[in-house]
Amino acid sequence: MQQKQLKVFTDGACLGNPGPGGWAFAVVQGPWEGGCEANTTNQRMEITAVLQAIKSISVPLEIISDSAYVVNCFRQNWWRNWINRSWRNSAGKPVANRDLWEPLVKLFLERGQDQVSFSWVKGHSGNPGNDFVDLIASRCAATQSQERGDISPLV
Repeated sequence: MQQKQLKVFTDGACLGNPGPGGWAFAVVQGPWEGGCEANTTNQRMEITAVLQAIKSISVPLEIISDSAYVVNCFRQNWWRNWINRSWRNSAGKPVANRDLWEPLVKLFLERGQDQVSFSWVKGHSGNPGNDFVDLIASRCAATQSQERGDISPLV
């Protein structure tokens, strides 16, 4: 019997694009974490949030993100084509953010495709999980600091 997946919200933020960035993930009624980079893009922070969540949590996960870029990569299997084309996109150009995508896809495959799933949520729509990680990612971007806690306020 497959173990139930933990719901994990992820988000990235950037003050300017590029600019100071932050990322965050939060498990429903579980740990949460946020971090930062001095000069980055919003897309890089969205990917980093997912990468950090999968690195940090070893049980089956449902990643819930407001990034269609991240969610569609896995739900529409873009990663398969990138690998088949030696990390080139459909236009034959190098895949943007390959330095983050490659380790994320590797972790996804190591964990097993049945162990990590992806769901999309509309950003800034009043979803408590998305609002919480948006707050943490934005704060980490603004303060250029890391944050973490043992139990998120998400239910």
